[in-house]
Amino acid sequence: MFKSKIAILISTMFIILFSGHLMAASHQIDMLNKLGKERMVFSKKVISVDVNDDVSWKSVNKGHNVEFIGMPEGVKKYKSKISKDAVYKFSKAGIYLYQCTPHKAMGMIGIVIVGNDKSNLEKIKKVKVYGKSKKLLKSLLADL
Repeated sequence: MFKSKIAILISTMFIILFSGHLMAASHQIDMLNKLGKERMVFSKKVISVDVNDDVSWKSVNKGHNVEFIGMPEGVKKYKSKISKDAVYKFSKAGIYLYQCTPHKAMGMIGIVIVGNDKSNLEKIKKVKVYGKSKKLLKSLLADL
């Protein structure tokens, strides 16, 4: 009887410790030349995900990439290759601001909010963006 209680305890601990990995989700964002009346755009401007979820950016139209320009403290910069699909697993909570490097001045930016953590919002507000991205970023951040 004692051994079965220990086995149940170990199984329960295993499920609790690793359930986050089992529950991770995948999300997709398309990199597009046109969406409705917009040009050079990500299909989703703001997306919320959980820690350990991944986001894949699909290169629907050529000439785009993903480059993190604002992220939580301790996260390494990320920049995908142009015209290639990209996948990133978000292991740290916070706000991630990214852009398409060739089209940054055209407003091709997006935000990923991980773990509903907005503690680095002030840092994101200070990130330098260009052209149409300035007005768009201000609008996106106001809606958070």
